Amino acid sequence: MLFAAGLGTRLKPFTNSHPKALALVNGKTLLERNILYLTSFGIKEIIINIHHFGEQIRNFLDNTNFDCEISISDESGEILETGGGLLKARPLLGEEPFVAMNVDILTDLDLHSFISSHQKKNPLVSLAVSNRESSRKLFFNKEYQLAGWKNITTNEAVFIPSYSESNTKPLAFSGIHIINPEIFSRIKQKGKFSIMKTYMELMKTEKILGYEHSAYLIDVGKPESIQKAEKHFS
Repeated sequence: MLFAAGLGTRLKPFTNSHPKALALVNGKTLLERNILYLTSFGIKEIIINIHHFGEQIRNFLDNTNFDCEISISDESGEILETGGGLLKARPLLGEEPFVAMNVDILTDLDLHSFISSHQKKNPLVSLAVSNRESSRKLFFNKEYQLAGWKNITTNEAVFIPSYSESNTKPLAFSGIHIINPEIFSRIKQKGKFSIMKTYMELMKTEKILGYEHSAYLIDVGKPESIQKAEKHFS
């Protein structure tokens, strides 16, 4: 699943009249780049959620041929964030573990290795993470079990009892998850919410693991980040 419904406020003025998914990096949209990224690892079914200028995404997909089956989860009535977006797309997601990623992330992460790790360890959720600068950090114990979260800017934090910054490893989330569909029976929230809030609740009782990588990754959320991305993605 590609999360493409966001308002893209950091990419203004482009997103005043376009969805962020159609922002161009060296003449190719973020949406196209990530569809091709996913299909290069053998993924043949992709769900895309839409809200902000969603018809532009529909038109783009109607006029572009990809070697995969693409379904739309329409949030035109209300943007639901990542958690609500997953619940909305539930009928399209099937009964097997699935990859979910933000459309404004560009990376050369080896998905085969990430998927293999998830299959071997069989957590409820695997989160791609790396040691990079970020205003929000996830914290993991020695077994890479999720144990906490902190907003570095505001100092807001959530930790499992007995864990803190002093006995955990801080890593930045890469915007890519592998999720077992069993999570849907454990989600208590409804409507509009971040899936990260769900993870903060479930980490107390469920196996949510970090997958640390050193792949190149850029969050193409600001106009200046497009210039940086163009140096790495032709």
